[in-house]
Amino acid sequence: MATSSLKQKTRYITTPIYYVNASPHIGTTYTTVAADCIARYWRMRGEDVLFVTGSDEHAQKVMQVAEESGLGPQAFCDQMVEAYLGAWERMHIGYDRFIRTSEDEHRQVVSAVFAKLLESGDIYKDTYEGWYCVPCETYLREDELGEGNTCPDCAREVSTLGQEAYFFRASAYSNEVMREIESRPELIAPESRRNEVLSFLRQGLQDTCVSRANPGWGVEIPGDPSQTVYVWFDALINYLTVAGYGLDDGKMAQLWPPDLQLMGKDIMPRFHGTLWPAMLLALGLELPRTLFGHGWWMSATGDKISKSKGNVVDPNAEVDLVVEESGCTTDVAVDAVRYYMLREVTFGLDGAFSSEGLLGRFNSDLANDLGNLLNRTLPLIERYVDGTIKAAGPGGGGLAEQVEDTVQRAEACWAALDFRGMLEAVWELLAAGNKFVDERAPWDLHKQGKHVELTAVLYDLADTIRVAAIMLAPVMPSVAEEIWQQLGLTENGTQMRWEDCEAGSLPPDCVVHRGQPIFPRIDMAQLRQRAAENGEAETAEASEASKPEKKSEGIGMISFDEFQKLDLRVGKVLDADRVEGTDKLLQLTVDVGEDEPRTVVAGLAEAFSVRELIGEQVVVVANLEPATIRGVQSQGMVLAAGGKVPQALIIPDRDCEPGEKVR
Repeated sequence: MATSSLKQKTRYITTPIYYVNASPHIGTTYTTVAADCIARYWRMRGEDVLFVTGSDEHAQKVMQVAEESGLGPQAFCDQMVEAYLGAWERMHIGYDRFIRTSEDEHRQVVSAVFAKLLESGDIYKDTYEGWYCVPCETYLREDELGEGNTCPDCAREVSTLGQEAYFFRASAYSNEVMREIESRPELIAPESRRNEVLSFLRQGLQDTCVSRANPGWGVEIPGDPSQTVYVWFDALINYLTVAGYGLDDGKMAQLWPPDLQLMGKDIMPRFHGTLWPAMLLALGLELPRTLFGHGWWMSATGDKISKSKGNVVDPNAEVDLVVEESGCTTDVAVDAVRYYMLREVTFGLDGAFSSEGLLGRFNSDLANDLGNLLNRTLPLIERYVDGTIKAAGPGGGGLAEQVEDTVQRAEACWAALDFRGMLEAVWELLAAGNKFVDERAPWDLHKQGKHVELTAVLYDLADTIRVAAIMLAPVMPSVAEEIWQQLGLTENGTQMRWEDCEAGSLPPDCVVHRGQPIFPRIDMAQLRQRAAENGEAETAEASEASKPEKKSEGIGMISFDEFQKLDLRVGKVLDADRVEGTDKLLQLTVDVGEDEPRTVVAGLAEAFSVRELIGEQVVVVANLEPATIRGVQSQGMVLAAGGKVPQALIIPDRDCEPGEKVR
């Protein structure tokens, strides 16, 4: 066994490895972009990081698609892996290792793990009789099936299997896995995923079938070539292969346990949250530090975006759309898509993906705020100080306190995987910068001959943009590099390091290089007009607006039975954001005591800020018929006092559990 000379613990970050039966879509891209951003952040802080993604190739459905395409499974996987590598390169995903389950090294580790658990008695041979979902590669219990014997995850019809197979004794580790999760709140995140996993465990883990009859593709069972290893058991072991398990003790010591394993919420309870920890305990290995299951992207109608539903969003098409509508470079468009995915919804919750929302963010956030501050500042430096950023001198530091506060908030958000909160903090800094330009009016300082103060103001503005570029670099690496170049920092040889997120660290005498605007504005009115002409822009709000105005006829009486039809519940606002294109509407994510929070569009923006609503308890009409408003499906109504402009929320006078009935 080889011994590595590596010594220090490396921050080990993983995504799941993806089935290669189809091209990358918005879901796989979301997970991988998020992991890439985290890896970039820690690298900027000087840490050694290993960021791993890869391909899961031994699935039965991969074989089926390969056969349909007229290729052998290996040739088909080779072709599909190229598609993934190309997609990740285009999306600026800088992984350190791309692992394939067809690699000889991985097959060796899977065989070694299987043999070890066979020897210990944690894997045994028996007969499997039950249900199996081929698309999800999942064995299912009778009580888990949906209506008509369908899979609870993909809703496709499942089949029955009856075969001799090998089983992993997961039941023996059920209580120990539960104890680990209960004693370590950070092990499963966010809290909603942790609760789901604990609920799954309270039903008791059943022994898991971990083999199938050999189809001629997969890792053969040691000593029994008639069987191959079950694809999920095979796939989960990839994290051990990368870490050098059984191959390199020094590497294993440097990498294990993983610091962060990211995945979509659908593969958390059954696999990563229960089976995976049980496998590790059986091997005598430490569990990962954090397993994080993020939410799904939903369509405007509230359905999960997935291949099985036929509503897949292609990230490449979204990038091309941004380029077409704005005229920006492809690299900037890629960063805009990355920004939108992490800014639009709190990481961990479900969110609605819309092309109009993406283009709206491009205008309102990137062009209006970030682009505007850069495009205002550089011409002022060119005009008043010959294009060279001078040392601040007396009167500098006007934005120092805001910079310090933003950096502290951003670091706390990175630690909590709160991408949205981090970006909101940066955008508040950008807003402060734009306000600073207006208040200090450099043009007036120039007219008044206040050259020392003018130099200080321009330094502060350039320095603030520099700090913003550093903080945005993990999410928008190409945009950050372009800003760096325009500030003259690339030419000056200045590196982009997180430790330099400190006011006053901008080196003087940088010569700015103003180029074309990074974010050319999109004509949203023209875009909506085209969409309307194509019959793509009908919303419930537009339909209501087209109805003739009715005169008030007074409010009639209703019976108690009619009142009883109202489903009023206490809700807790988990997240809030403005709805693009309107000054009145907010998009709220509200917990009303169900498995998943609801999205509610509420006309509260004129009276309430986003910040003061998050965490607030509200009363929700939960059985209001869903309506699509400005491209967002609203699933309820938040009650407030007031006429056209709300004056106060209707809230309980003491804390209640979300979902509590109001009567």
